[in-house]
Amino acid sequence: MTLAPLLADLTAKARAAAHARSSSCPCGAATLEDRPDGIVVRHADIVAKAHPPESDPTELTSRLTVATRNPEILLPPLAPTPADLHGRLVTFWPYGTPVDPDDPDAAPWEAAAALLARLHRTPAPDTLPTMRGPAKAARAIAKLRNAGPHPAAASVLRAWDTLPAWARAEAPMPRTRTLCHGDLHLGQLIRHPAPEGPWLLIDVDDLGVGVPAWDLARPAAWYACGLLLPEEWARFLAAYREAGGPAVPADGDPWPALDVPARALTAQTAARAVAKAAAAGRDLDEVEQSVVDACDRMATLPPQLAQEHAK
Repeated sequence: MTLAPLLADLTAKARAAAHARSSSCPCGAATLEDRPDGIVVRHADIVAKAHPPESDPTELTSRLTVATRNPEILLPPLAPTPADLHGRLVTFWPYGTPVDPDDPDAAPWEAAAALLARLHRTPAPDTLPTMRGPAKAARAIAKLRNAGPHPAAASVLRAWDTLPAWARAEAPMPRTRTLCHGDLHLGQLIRHPAPEGPWLLIDVDDLGVGVPAWDLARPAAWYACGLLLPEEWARFLAAYREAGGPAVPADGDPWPALDVPARALTAQTAARAVAKAAAAGRDLDEVEQSVVDACDRMATLPPQLAQEHAK
């Protein structure tokens, strides 16, 4: 099917859900995201999401249950199970205020770190599936391989090939009982109740058990690539440690734990950038080139292997 009927009906479902909650709905509507692997629409204070086509209903329900039971960490859904719409799993959520992309100085690094630490300390249900971070990185690499020739592709693939099998989703993760978000970035935080409620994590599609350092890997990778200021990285890391996060030692060098996940996220980011550039027939921009340059450096240095530390 085309996505147009799905988008139209998802918008109608969001409108109906908003009107059911309030007789004085202001009827503000917007499409927040429209991609083949995810459509998100908003009507007033309701957000409806069509999840990726390959989503498993049992696994998604398990992830929704975690969000429902931990409303101080994760935004809880409006219903504990997904609905079906045009063969896609659909969920409904309260609207929250996102991070302002035009105000980087106000980025809630400390709040994000504290939420991650609390999430990582939360017992994971036995039924929860594996965190999907490595699988998501592997999909980005597969798209790069299928995107056609680009001069930067070889650098990304060389860096990817240096990673251990678990980070490439080719073997089980070495630690599999820690509750992880799986795709942490600033777009995964909202204030709820809007506009000035506490920060909460959103998007449970990749939630699962696995290596908690993966959730710190994107800001770590940005820092290593020169895209995140050292003081911002220091704030994030200090807040995570102060909140008792188990992904890194309480003091000392965090990089033996972070190095492999940060490399994997760097390769994933670079793969997406190069695939888009190849599809558009364009050169890389400055930020994209900096991530590819990091892949070049990664390919010449073996990754550090994490050592177990006291929890």
